[in-house]
Amino acid sequence: MKITLNGEARDLAGPTVQDALVQIGLGGAKVATALNGGFLPAPSRAATQLKDGDALEVVAPMQGG
Repeated sequence: MKITLNGEARDLAGPTVQDALVQIGLGGAKVATALNGGFLPAPSRAATQLKDGDALEVVAPMQGG
């Protein structure tokens, strides 16, 4: 399926947000996710289906000062 991932068009197999994270190498990473502009809690990722045209944002926390 074709989705927008962090502002870039991507073709991922899905079918869930968790599957997409695994496909991009972030399956076990501590990240924040938003789907179509709304925050998506980590426990919901495995049950949330992606569809063509969805916009997924993935943000990793950064440390610094």
